[in-house]
Amino acid sequence: MSLNLVSEQLLAANGLNHQDLFAILGQLAERRLDYGDLYFQSSYHESWVLEDRIIKDGSYNIDQGVGVRAISGEKTGFAYADQISLLALEQSAQAARTIVRENGEGKVKTLAAVAHQPLYSSLDPLQSMSREEKLDILRRVDKAAREAATRVQDVNASLPGVSELILV
Repeated sequence: MSLNLVSEQLLAANGLNHQDLFAILGQLAERRLDYGDLYFQSSYHESWVLEDRIIKDGSYNIDQGVGVRAISGEKTGFAYADQISLLALEQSAQAARTIVRENGEGKVKTLAAVAHQPLYSSLDPLQSMSREEKLDILRRVDKAAREAATRVQDVNASLPGVSELILV
């Protein structure tokens, strides 16, 4: 998945941009830290359940958040917020950097993006099929199990899916 796509979905969708991230890293650098980073994650979970030829359950869940890590020697400070916003980032950075009391003159050193050949497509697996196509898979599993042997009486099948976006 491309940096632009992840940035758009994790940052821009939450009113953030790269300059905001550099400002937060700058807040970390105000203390005598060896290293600090930001971790963004958004997870989409979907699940369908078939029991005895009937779709019994369907669920969809979204979790997202941001973590801040500050390292000074052997000490590590972590802070996490379950929402992605500038305020949550600022509060998390303030909490993570409390492992060091002394002020520092750190500089924010950014790493350049590295060009690489993608191993996977950027297609969202949860959006790649319609709801009916997913339910049809469960119905075909039920049918195949029942046709495999006449002794089969109960068929339970589930189709879970997860899509995650991560930006460090």
